[in-house]
Amino acid sequence: MKRIYQFILGLLVVTGIAIGCQNKPAAKAVAADKKIEKHVEWSRNANIYEVNIRQYTPEGTINAFVKHMPQLKEMGVDILWIMPIYPISMKNRKGSMGSYYAVADYRAVNPEFGTLEDLQNMVKKAHELGMHVILDWVANHTGWDNHLITEHTDWYSQNNKGEIIIPAGTDWSDTADLNYDNQDLRNYMIGSLKYWIKNADVDGFRCDVAGMVPTDFWERARKELDAVKPVFMLAEDGGTELVQNAFDMCYGWDLHHLMNEVAQGKKTANDLEAYFTKVDTLFPADSYIMNFITNHDENSWNGSVKERMGDAGNTFAVLTFTVPGMPLIYSGQEAGMSKRLKFFDKDTINWSRKDLIPFYHKLLSLKTSNKALQNGVKGGKLIRIPSDKNDAVFAFAREKDGDKILVVLNLSKKAIKVKLNTEAYAGTYSNFFTKEKQEFAKESSMSLKAWEYRVYIK
Repeated sequence: MKRIYQFILGLLVVTGIAIGCQNKPAAKAVAADKKIEKHVEWSRNANIYEVNIRQYTPEGTINAFVKHMPQLKEMGVDILWIMPIYPISMKNRKGSMGSYYAVADYRAVNPEFGTLEDLQNMVKKAHELGMHVILDWVANHTGWDNHLITEHTDWYSQNNKGEIIIPAGTDWSDTADLNYDNQDLRNYMIGSLKYWIKNADVDGFRCDVAGMVPTDFWERARKELDAVKPVFMLAEDGGTELVQNAFDMCYGWDLHHLMNEVAQGKKTANDLEAYFTKVDTLFPADSYIMNFITNHDENSWNGSVKERMGDAGNTFAVLTFTVPGMPLIYSGQEAGMSKRLKFFDKDTINWSRKDLIPFYHKLLSLKTSNKALQNGVKGGKLIRIPSDKNDAVFAFAREKDGDKILVVLNLSKKAIKVKLNTEAYAGTYSNFFTKEKQEFAKESSMSLKAWEYRVYIK
C-alpha cells in the first residue's frame, strides 16, 4: 500500500509538528504506567527479512516459501517479517488480487496462501531453524467487506452523513478507516493479536501505519501481548513516541530518503552526520531503528534500488548493516532485483541472479558476530572519522567489548584520494571483505573508486 502519507506523518512527528485526521483521535501522551521492559534477548544482534509470500515463488503460497527457508537461514537471516497473510477484501479491490492491507478477516489465513496449519508449520520450521517470525498487522483500517463493517458499524470512522470513510489524507479507496475511540474495537483488536500468538506461536508483529493509531492503544496491547509471550514489535512509523514504550523498533525513513538523495547527488556525507546526531538527540537510547535500502513500498512505488541509487546500492547496503539500528533485507534484494514488483497483481521475483548472495551472507555474519554492531545500547556508539573529503567520504568507527569496526565509504560517483584522521583508531585491522591487513596510523590515506566501500575489523 502506498505510504507517502505515512512518510509525511513521520517527518512531522520527528520535527514536532502535530497533524490531525478527520474523525481520528489524536495520539495521546505516553501512558503513566508505561511499559519498562528490555527487548527480547534474541533481537540484540538480529537482522530482519521481509517476506512477500505472493511474489516469492510461482505458486505464491506459504508452503512454497517454506522450501526456501533453509537457504535464508544459511544466508544468516534471523527475523522473518511476513507480509499480511489474511484474506483480502473483494469489494473496492485494486488490481486482480488486491492489496494485502485491505483485510477481510483478522483471524483467518488467505486461502490463496494456504491454511492455518500451513502457517503453523512455517512458524514451527522457522523456530527449528533458529529464526523468529513476526506477522504484518493492519490495525488502522479494514477492507470494505470485512465482517466487522456490518456487525460493528460504530467501530468505523464516519462523516457527517454517517457514511464510513477511507483513512483521512490517503488514496486508499480499498480500505475503511477504524475509529479507536471505541473501546470494544480496541478489545477485539488486541484479542486478534493474541489469537496469532496462541494459535500460530508467532514472535511479534510489524504494525502497518502504526502512527495513525493512538499510542495508548499500542502501549496497552504491548503489555497484554507480553503477558502471553514476550514479543518483538516493529512500528511502521518514523517518530520517537511509539518506541518509548510500545515498540522495539521503528522505521528509518529519514535515513532511507537521505541515502537516496546522496546517491542522486542532492545531499552529501555531511548530511549523514547530521542525521545520526539528530537520532542521538531525539530517540530513546535503547530504541532500535530499522535501516533499509528497499522494502515493499519503496520497490513497488518509488523504484528498484538501481532506479533510486544507481551504482551506489551495495555501498548503502553496507551502511545499513554497520550503523546503529537493525538492517532489513526485502525479498529479492539479495538477487539484485531490478524491477518494481506489481502490488495488486501476481509478479514473481526473478531469482536467477546469485552473485549478491555471498555479499549479503557476509554482511549478515558481520552483524551477528561483531559486538560493536549489536542493537540498542548493546552496540557501539557511531563516531565519525574526520577527513579532508568530508563532503564525499563518510568514515566512522564503532567499538564495544573489544570489537572495533572502521567503515570508509566514498559517497560520490568520482574516484578520490582521501586523508583520514585515524589517530584514535591506530593499529592493525583486517579488511572484512578481502582479509588483507591494513595499518592505520595518526593519519591514513587511501584511494577509493566511485562508491567504493571498505570495512575494517579488529
